[in-house]
Amino acid sequence: MTDAARQEGSGVHPAVDPYGRSVGGLRLSVTQRCDLNCSHCHKEGQRPSAEEMTPEEIGRIARVSASIGIRRVKLTGGEPLMRPDISEIVRLVSGAVSEVSLTTNGQKLAGFVDGLKGAGLARVNISLHSRDREVYRRLCGSTSVGSVVDGVTKAVAAGLNPVKVNMVIFKGVNDDAIDDMIQFCAGTGTILQLIEYEATREGAGTREFQERHFPLADVEKRLAEQAFEVQLNELHRRRRYTIQPDGRKVVVEVVRPMHNTEFCAHCTRLRMTSDGRLKPCLLDPSGEVDVLTPMRAGAADEELRALFLEAVSKRRPYWR
Repeated sequence: MTDAARQEGSGVHPAVDPYGRSVGGLRLSVTQRCDLNCSHCHKEGQRPSAEEMTPEEIGRIARVSASIGIRRVKLTGGEPLMRPDISEIVRLVSGAVSEVSLTTNGQKLAGFVDGLKGAGLARVNISLHSRDREVYRRLCGSTSVGSVVDGVTKAVAAGLNPVKVNMVIFKGVNDDAIDDMIQFCAGTGTILQLIEYEATREGAGTREFQERHFPLADVEKRLAEQAFEVQLNELHRRRRYTIQPDGRKVVVEVVRPMHNTEFCAHCTRLRMTSDGRLKPCLLDPSGEVDVLTPMRAGAADEELRALFLEAVSKRRPYWR
């Protein structure tokens, strides 16, 4: 029996924040290093840092988080596959929680798929904002679209399902490529996640944001009209639309964070930076709790658990 299975039978109840939101997921950044240079990267809200936790420290974080009811961990970055020990990290985390997933830019994924699957990775999110090499270069600083497509294909074949393709939409850059990406996901058996470009309250008023932001409300309305099935993702109450363009079924999920009170009201995750700081919210820098320093100073699991609960107590809906 895995640790996760024992915990599910142990009566552990999810931690609940002051707004009644049960915390069930953790986005855990394992590095800030990346092999791309995406202009829109939010770096998980982390300040620049070269510090990285060891696989053993990350495994312990997963075990402590499970003790407050966190069952799902998503490994993020930076680019997680920049770490040669990523499969060991997955192995340690998967032994502590019910599900470990990973988000990646896909550049290196094809070469890691088998090791990740064998280590216990359940599923993967792959960023692909356009199949056009020039548009991809404009957004990510590289023309290696083929490497990403290869990673998508191999992830599906390995059973890392559902494989989600993340597409952040930018006005006048790739907003005309949504239908192409729908066709791509229909052909590969993947889920397309259309993601609205987001910013802080202050950043939303800048010229740069206004020039790049593409609201997804009209796109979602069109999908709703085409869909023969609509489901709700528990996280953020995001809607999944099943449509059938050209006779092939595909699921399209829409992520609309900007000024969206429903999105924040149903947020059920914490974040942890690669240098071991818990973040109650991506966009709000206040409320961070340092876990790595006490852990390296010899803190017991119960002390670390208290730090997790402190972070949960500081969670506030950003848009409300």
